[in-house]
Amino acid sequence: MRIEPFVSNPSPLDPDATAPRLLVSVRDADEARAASLAGADLVDAKDPARGALGALKPALVRAIVASVGGRAITSAVAGESDDDATLVPRIAAMAETGIGYVKVAVRAGMSDAVLAAGAKAAPGRLIAVLFAEHGVGADLPSRLARAGFVGAMIDTALKDGRRLTDHCEAATLRRFTAACRTHGLISGLAGSLALADIPLLAGSGAHYLGFRGGLCGASDRTRGLDPDRVREAVRALRALDRRNAA
Repeated sequence: MRIEPFVSNPSPLDPDATAPRLLVSVRDADEARAASLAGADLVDAKDPARGALGALKPALVRAIVASVGGRAITSAVAGESDDDATLVPRIAAMAETGIGYVKVAVRAGMSDAVLAAGAKAAPGRLIAVLFAEHGVGADLPSRLARAGFVGAMIDTALKDGRRLTDHCEAATLRRFTAACRTHGLISGLAGSLALADIPLLAGSGAHYLGFRGGLCGASDRTRGLDPDRVREAVRALRALDRRNAA
């Protein structure tokens, strides 16, 4: 089947965007091309077989960047660090692939010095991933902004069938995105989201919503990406954008 390109505008990382944009996680160059041609605003490289933030090998991430070919913004997860000493090397290795943004798990207990060192490894390109199951500290957005992060998002650590909305109330998510905006951070929401979550989270204030399993065959994140589901998500988000502009 021939996939027609979809031109995405405005940027999903526009701080003044009136509706969230679409982030699609991909595991290889073929999925990256399909997602970008189907209209994904942001193509995110990760290994779904290795948990919430399974990092791909740098060579594969470079291939994903080449496959997207500038049709969408790109990002890649740098994984989860077992200790603070491994944070910077993980970020630096992913930043060197040419990816647009780097995402890394952040723990509330990380010191300001460690956070700043991480941000320095990918200047103006680092996004913190906070896990819903661990709670989101009220002071984290301000700390991340001071450290030099460009954004923050909430995801779910366990892919056990529960969605982000099973862990966090709508008011909690709105407080998080509002704090991010206050401190100049781009914000995102993810966590086993389904297409039905788009209208539920559209008014959350997030700059983007992240999907994987909900856009795969049989809603199984380890199966292949379904371009038709990507298009459906794009249409749903664009409809909300047009409604806001009316």
